[in-house]
Amino acid sequence: MLKSFLAVSLHQQKISVGLSTVTTSKIKYSALSDFKEITKMRLSLSVVFSSVAGYFLGADTVSLKIVLLLSLGGYFMVGASNAFNQIIEKDLDALMHRTRNRPVASGRMTVNTAFVIACVFTILGIVILYTINPQTAMFGAISIFLYTSVYTPLKTKTPLSVFVGAIPGAIPFMLGWVAATNDFGIEPGTLFALQFFWQFPHFWAIGWFLFEDYKRGGFFMLPTGKQDKGTAIQTIVYTVWTILVSIVPVFGITGQLKLSVVAAVIVFALGLVMLYYAIQLYKKMTEKAAKQLMLSSVFYITIIQIVYVADKFIR
Repeated sequence: MLKSFLAVSLHQQKISVGLSTVTTSKIKYSALSDFKEITKMRLSLSVVFSSVAGYFLGADTVSLKIVLLLSLGGYFMVGASNAFNQIIEKDLDALMHRTRNRPVASGRMTVNTAFVIACVFTILGIVILYTINPQTAMFGAISIFLYTSVYTPLKTKTPLSVFVGAIPGAIPFMLGWVAATNDFGIEPGTLFALQFFWQFPHFWAIGWFLFEDYKRGGFFMLPTGKQDKGTAIQTIVYTVWTILVSIVPVFGITGQLKLSVVAAVIVFALGLVMLYYAIQLYKKMTEKAAKQLMLSSVFYITIIQIVYVADKFIR
């Protein structure tokens, strides 16, 4: 529907003011699309969602100003990481069906342009997060450094890159708590652990159904390097760890991070759904089963964060 609207709009502009205006409009639309792609807007927004959820969990009094700063700073940091990643992997991205149309890999955007975007976003992200508190900026900077300087180079060398990548990937949820409290303790540590363990079934599921495409780029993301029972078993194990960590707050051992019995039951049930699909992957060993696990993992982490926040304000 959006494409149809754009086509009609451009046609009308061509009739009224000439072809040059149409060409300019198309360029603007393409530039906007490339900007979304270079910063991976959907991924960045999901990270912002996690950070804001962590903030609501840690804040005694919610400040809309802090929420806005955290959202902007978080988006800039993730956008910078993604831009640097696409610069480093531009030649490899060009080999894969999934990524060959990315702006830098396709040649629509120059490396210099992408580098400027990445640098500007890095500076803006750190400055904005620093205005919240220094620790928030520090963890944001650590995240972008690990993602671009450690995780990205390791992706073509060892499946252990997923373990490294899980560290910056787990920071957003805890980052919100740190933004609210200017303190790192058992509470943000627990949020970090939850999102850390969750990433393994999530990314291994992606690595499974995109195995051939990743192989074209020289990426081996699965723990055994193959779509085998060993990978499926490890996926189940880390799913179990995710479930166990998710209900730890109900036992009252995670400081100010608490969970009611009702919320814990809901969280546990959500975990069992993801575990079911992890077991199905082990039984079926198919790309379809891997996709189902990936989708269930996305549903899981989104709903669990909502349950955590809702439980805090309902209790």
